[in-house]
Order: sequence, then structure tokens, then C-alpha cells
Amino acid sequence: MLEPGSVVPVRLLTPVTPVTPTESIGDGAAVPVPDPERLVHLQFRRFAGCPVCHLHLRSVVRRHAEIEAAGIREIVLFHSSAEELRPHTADFPFAVIADPGQRLYREFGVESSPRSLLDPRAWGPVVWAIARSAVEVARGRERLPAPRQPGGRLGLPADLLIGPDGRVLAAKYGEHVYDQWSVDELLRLAAAARNSVGARRAPA
Repeated sequence: MLEPGSVVPVRLLTPVTPVTPTESIGDGAAVPVPDPERLVHLQFRRFAGCPVCHLHLRSVVRRHAEIEAAGIREIVLFHSSAEELRPHTADFPFAVIADPGQRLYREFGVESSPRSLLDPRAWGPVVWAIARSAVEVARGRERLPAPRQPGGRLGLPADLLIGPDGRVLAAKYGEHVYDQWSVDELLRLAAAARNSVGARRAPA
């Protein structure tokens, strides 16, 4: 697991579908991590069509303009193939990255565990997510996940906030399937990170 102060090596990640023009990186272009101009919110989710993941990510979609205005680039990883992800994430206004071999999950210390679903704190969100997903599938707005998931169904979420210099400013490794930063928490962490950087740069 990475902790605040850890340094993330520079890399380019290719989204499964072109991101919106507001991201200003061009169709199919790779996204940089770290981003030299913005904070990066790196989210590790589970598999394509995961109801719990989509329950959370819809809140990110709704407030994406606020997130961008705060100088944050959203990048979301799934341990599914690009082919599986595209039908589930085509309308997401941020970069979605396929990591079916879970290489980045291992590098960043993101784990799988039965407690992802067995923790009682997860049960309410799981029931609500499945009910919501069933309605959206019935309306033709979403698709069911593939019955077989090579990467498993027990993944735990993780959130990292990474500065332009590659340093991890904040990190959260979830204890159950719905244990992640809310949008409000993300915005507070980003504001605190900027205030801290500003204080260090201020003249004595």
C-alpha cells in the first residue's frame, strides 16, 4: 500500500474510450499519471458492470464539473478488459482504464478479500446498488455484468490523490466494497493539499 509521501513513477495510461473534450487530451490519447498541471484522483474499482462501483461512480459523474473546477483529473481503473468495459462506461466523462491482468492493482497494493462483501457495512449499499442496477437494466440504460469475472468479485476499492510532482497527497484503501471517498471528501482533501503546498511555498 502507498502512503502519503510515496512517489508514483511517471506513466501514461490509455483510456478504453475517448474522454470528453473538457479533458483536452484528444481522442484516444493517453492520460499522464502524475499530471504535470493537475491533481490526479486515481480510483481502483472492481469489474465492468459492478453495481456497487456504478452506484458510487454515478455520484462522480453528476459532480464531475465541480471536480474538474477544483483542478482534479479523475482516472478510474477496473480489472476487466477494454472490450468488457466499453459498453458499461461509454458515457463516463473521465478516463476509464482497463487493467485485466491487475498489474497496477498489485503495484499500488490494492487487494481482494471476502470481507469486501461480508462486512456488514457493505450490505446496505450492495442491496441498494443491485436494486438500482436492476431498474436501469430493465429500462435499457445499463447492462448486466458478464457472469464470469476472471479477476474475481471480491476486490476492495482504493483512492489515491496524487500531486503534479508524483507525491501521494492522500490515500484510502477500502475495508469493504463501498468504502471510498465521497465527492465531498475528495474536494476537501484537494483543498487541504493545495493549502499545504501554498503554505510551504509562501515566503518566510
